[in-house]
Amino acid sequence: MIDFDEELKQFSPSLGVSQAEEDILSSDLKDISDIVLQMTEDLRGVTR
Repeated sequence: MIDFDEELKQFSPSLGVSQAEEDILSSDLKDISDIVLQMTEDLRGVTR
């Protein structure tokens, strides 16, 4: 039988995953909610 607690102790994420996570979190990409918010602010004449 698999001892999940022991398996988790031995687990370490691959370097590619860690690097990808850093790249994703550090990027300043706009998602659809940012775009819609900007469009409504532009229509109303509101500035941030």
